[in-house]
Amino acid sequence: MMGNTRFTTHFLHETEPSQAAFLQHMNEAVDVLLRDFASADKPYSGIALDELSSIFRNRPVCPREGVAMEELLQFVGGAILKHSAVVHHPACMAHLHCPPLQASVIAETLLSASNPSMDSWDQSMSATLVEQEVIKWLAELFGYAREQADGVFTSGGTQSNFMGLLLARDHYCEQWGWNVQQQGLPPLANRLRILCSDAAHFTVRQSAAILGLGQQAVVTIPTDEAGRMRVDLLETTLARLHKEGLLPFALVATAGTTDFGSIDPLPQLAAIARRQGLWLHTDAAFGGALALSSRHAGLLEGIALSDSITVDFHKLFYQSISCGAFLLRDRQHYRYLRLHAEYLNPVEDDEVGVPNLVGKSIQTTRRFDALKLYMSLQHIGRDRFAEMIDHTLQLAAETAELIKRAAELELLAEPTINTVVFSYMPSTISGLDDRGADELNRRIRDCLLEGGMAVVARTKARGRTCLKFTLLNPVATLQDIRAVLQSIVYIGQELEQQMVSELMEIGRGDAS
Repeated sequence: MMGNTRFTTHFLHETEPSQAAFLQHMNEAVDVLLRDFASADKPYSGIALDELSSIFRNRPVCPREGVAMEELLQFVGGAILKHSAVVHHPACMAHLHCPPLQASVIAETLLSASNPSMDSWDQSMSATLVEQEVIKWLAELFGYAREQADGVFTSGGTQSNFMGLLLARDHYCEQWGWNVQQQGLPPLANRLRILCSDAAHFTVRQSAAILGLGQQAVVTIPTDEAGRMRVDLLETTLARLHKEGLLPFALVATAGTTDFGSIDPLPQLAAIARRQGLWLHTDAAFGGALALSSRHAGLLEGIALSDSITVDFHKLFYQSISCGAFLLRDRQHYRYLRLHAEYLNPVEDDEVGVPNLVGKSIQTTRRFDALKLYMSLQHIGRDRFAEMIDHTLQLAAETAELIKRAAELELLAEPTINTVVFSYMPSTISGLDDRGADELNRRIRDCLLEGGMAVVARTKARGRTCLKFTLLNPVATLQDIRAVLQSIVYIGQELEQQMVSELMEIGRGDAS
């Protein structure tokens, strides 16, 4: 290699000094990762926010002289990895935040080192072909016709939901002979409406705002006891919107709500969308992995009728963040995104079939995240993937049974996928009202986190503060969950007594 040797060991290339330095640094990094993260026996260290903040405030971000890699890694291990959420720990179950498969972690290293950019063929070559093959497989998995469908990898549900509504808007406006790409929003844009359930992801409203339609464009439909959009109210709402001269153009179905994992009635929604001329986008960021399940794939019946689909892989596909995809039933709709830049995707490339993927994404530079899913599927295989997914759903069902048998706990709903929402219920003799019960559940969650015992979520459901387990970890067992529930009951009882004492003190103070 000819070139400036001064920076040889800072980059990976064909020279022996470069490769020797890289191997040494990677070995040191693995040692730190195993010591300070993989070996953690708690889901969080419990360090206080102020103490953790001071570690980074007191260290310059960019020192004048660089730090030796070994020293730097020791700091990263002791200050960052050691005080992170330990996603592989069975008691780390607050969010849709999965432990990544080893194949995904290894793929991260390979794609980061090779650093392809997915916006043009001459920056990605084999990576482009791999992504296209994975997208074809995904299209078939969700019931799309392979020769007609298409898709692209995204950073996750937020980007995918945005793309679905972007294409829906432009497709609707094209029917008026209006090109949004060229002309901007049409004069009647303030009358456009998007429909979704009241449990749909917040990114539906966020997308409407970014698309220039405003959050007022989103009309929410109430859900039933199972958390699914009510079809009867959707019908009456559509009739009302038309009567008011408004223009519904998109219907967003949810296949896996954030709190309850509820799945909207997809076949019925698809029939209404077709009859009303609506674009049907299904947000399956959470529930999309059920398509791999040997026992639960039927929950996604009707998803193939969607015009577009969001699916995330950094949830139940066990991929490292970030990794998602946007799927499109009819690839012709990508024309609403397509632009040509001479240095990236000139028209001549289209004519000779050069596969530049930039015309399918709202991103230009884009990671080769498809490698993570590709390597995971190759290594694990479909049957084992199905086993892992089915295990977590079974674990959620068994956890719900434990909660129902505990006198101090109340289950808010039967789990659909693998989230379990429940509350600690104060005893009737404590005198705590609904506000007191809410505060008690907040304190329980905080105590678990601050003590490093468990990382669980706090949410609002039916006007109450609740606790939530998100059971994505195939390694977790019912014994692990039982231990956390026992801690919740014990802490709840202790805090309940403390709060009653606080109320009595306040009462005595008021009396005096």
